[in-house]
Amino acid sequence: MPSPAEKLAQSLELLQQLQDQGKVAIRSSDLSRVHRERLSKNGFLQEVMKGWYIAARPDQAVGESTAWYASYWSFCADYLRDRFGNDWCLSPEHSLSLLGGNRAVPQQLIVRSAKGSNNITALPQGTSILDIRAALPAKEDIEQKDGLNLVTLPASLIASSPNYFRNHATDVRVALSMISDASEILPRLLEGGHSVVARRIAGGFRDIGRTRIADDILNTMKSADFDSREENPFDTPSLVIFGRAEKSPYINRIKLMWHDMRESIIEVFPEPVEMPLDIDRYLERVQEIYVTDAYHSLSIEGYRVSREFIERVRLGTWNPDHDAKDHEQRDALAARGYWQAYQAVRQSVRRVLTRENAGAVADEDHGNWYRELFSPSVSAGILRPADLAGYRSGQVYIRLSSHVPPSAEAVRDMMPTLFELLRSEKEPAVRVVLGHFMFVYIHPYMDGNGRTGRFMMNLMLASGGYPWTVIPVERRTDYLRALETASIEQDIGPFASFISGLVRKAIEGKPEAK
Repeated sequence: MPSPAEKLAQSLELLQQLQDQGKVAIRSSDLSRVHRERLSKNGFLQEVMKGWYIAARPDQAVGESTAWYASYWSFCADYLRDRFGNDWCLSPEHSLSLLGGNRAVPQQLIVRSAKGSNNITALPQGTSILDIRAALPAKEDIEQKDGLNLVTLPASLIASSPNYFRNHATDVRVALSMISDASEILPRLLEGGHSVVARRIAGGFRDIGRTRIADDILNTMKSADFDSREENPFDTPSLVIFGRAEKSPYINRIKLMWHDMRESIIEVFPEPVEMPLDIDRYLERVQEIYVTDAYHSLSIEGYRVSREFIERVRLGTWNPDHDAKDHEQRDALAARGYWQAYQAVRQSVRRVLTRENAGAVADEDHGNWYRELFSPSVSAGILRPADLAGYRSGQVYIRLSSHVPPSAEAVRDMMPTLFELLRSEKEPAVRVVLGHFMFVYIHPYMDGNGRTGRFMMNLMLASGGYPWTVIPVERRTDYLRALETASIEQDIGPFASFISGLVRKAIEGKPEAK
């Protein structure tokens, strides 16, 4: 008779087979009741709604959001395909956001289908699907991306409401910046007689500096006897001008976010401090704060390491070759890696204090910080040497966050843009806040993004003469909530205020972290 462990293994094999088939939304009929109950009891299956499940991890608490947010878009694609076949598409507004690189999980996803019931389907974490009974756009105006049926970019721009232009200006501007020529959108405007929409779209193109497209739209509409007046659809003018089309939505998205967020940071952040004349003394103070920094930064990430153990690492008395217990501790390896990375960051700080460009130093050195963070785990055989190769090659998710980091391909577009922005930014405060935020927003590595983001923050603090600042683990909830607000609502204010408050106390010699 099979043991309980053998029975669980049998159920897991069936779950793996479904996943190998590409299934994320798992129906009751895909597994027998016995297997469903066994997998659910052991935390490997999570119910989404009656008759529908997703795979989960047993180490996640009941009700935790990570599995749902990680599965959201793929689940919706599978579920909608099962329910409506191919007779459905997302709303123009949701389509435009996704095509523009915004994969944040919405509270309510609006879907069009001739088979729709005008009902709301409740989903986990307060999310839902509203399926509207409506005719679909023309076949040529629908495209499939990652299993989702989307309204194409030109058709989405035409069909999206004026309120969407105002309330989601970044998404709309990114979408406009991806259009290379007026001919991509003019035929739909003319055939549909969309004179009012043409005025709005022409104004949008002019707002981002694409004046030729704006003029082509207005002149063509006028030639066809339509109203050729123009209106700016946005509440405030764009701070970024795009001279040419950029097919990757992520490059222009990060530029728009950066320039939209700058002033909010400058308003609340303390003025730059005079650059230290005694560089060695500054670096000594950075070294003196190491134990406190390591304790709080590692604790924020969930590692359980004591101050005493961190001190052993600093003094070099931690010896995994002669202490099997140390060798087996994941937390110990994280602490050793943090020590090595900290020393590498101190060398980067020295470069910045000698007036090298902080953005250039971060660009050149951050890969070394990452390698130092994880080289002990490679030496211990926990990670493969290939894991130190560089930016991630797969999708990653942030625990408890509805922000879905960009794809691995997008990371390769966004990281050079981030360092370009850091290089050219004149205000140290902006480099501090957005250097940290943008790094974790992009999440370029499979692991270590939070620690590296905090290293980035402190490197940029040095570029403004500010003292090294520790984010206390006791403020973890406030810290993560502020990052979430910046990621999902594009509101950097709470995060800027949070960081500036800690920096002010560090300047006064009264740091929160002890």
